[in-house]
Amino acid sequence: MRMRPTLSWTPDEDLPPGTTDLEPVFDALSAGGVLVLSGAGISTESGIPDYRGEGGSLSRHTPMTYQDFTAGAQARRRYWARSHLGWRTFGRARPNAGHRSVAAFGRHGLLLGVITQNVDGLHQAAGSEGVVELHGGLDRVVCLSCGAFSPRRELAQRLEAANPGFEPVAAGVNPDGDADLTDEQIGDFRVMPCGICGGILKPDVVFFGEAVPPARVEHCRELVREASSLLVLGSSLTVMSGLRFVRQAAQAGMPVLIVNQDPTRGDRNAVARVALPLGAALTTVATRLGVPVDDPASA
Repeated sequence: MRMRPTLSWTPDEDLPPGTTDLEPVFDALSAGGVLVLSGAGISTESGIPDYRGEGGSLSRHTPMTYQDFTAGAQARRRYWARSHLGWRTFGRARPNAGHRSVAAFGRHGLLLGVITQNVDGLHQAAGSEGVVELHGGLDRVVCLSCGAFSPRRELAQRLEAANPGFEPVAAGVNPDGDADLTDEQIGDFRVMPCGICGGILKPDVVFFGEAVPPARVEHCRELVREASSLLVLGSSLTVMSGLRFVRQAAQAGMPVLIVNQDPTRGDRNAVARVALPLGAALTTVATRLGVPVDDPASA
């Protein structure tokens, strides 16, 4: 069953206001058993824009849907040209203070786990273990015909060889790795088929309009059931794939805490929404907890 894409959400005027008080986040992490649910906002400080925040990519970009991708070769050419260029930017992105803080909390036994809506792999790069990639990861490719998986770097090499001199300048790169290019810049970009069966290749990510695999959803629901509290980091919770876990936690009487500068669709289910920049907020909490956060400058 495919979900209808939800691209926008308009906050109601009577939403509870945000706060700058980090005390609830500190208390939750002090108690342990915290389940983190992260969204695109945690990666903005790494140079990857979010979808819906100030200057978010939805103001200029409509994400590829599963239906469009599978419907025609021209849509796939457009996607792969843009994604191939965007992949280079993702490859240069490095974990920021928010990712490193989450990894530090995990190393010190304060977290039950991490669920991320992001496809950039930055939590893992920061050292977090057992991360559940709710929407998959851009570092893998799957064939829609034979189901074979392969590393994205291998496809990138094939695309480089098939499209020599492809060096357009993008207007921007989006959280799904899709760069903003015009049709003229895309030109006659060559798309590579599956090296095994010749079928259609797709990044191993959940496109808008595509359902998260049921087994993955159930695994996340089980994590929610086991957690002491749910900490949402950098997500507007517009998409039901993440919001459902917030609602599940709230219905079970579990504290939900949100750190996001803008209002979210889950604010009514939360004990508090902390409206502070993520990197600084989580670093402050880590310092107070006595949890050292890795400094990449000293690595």
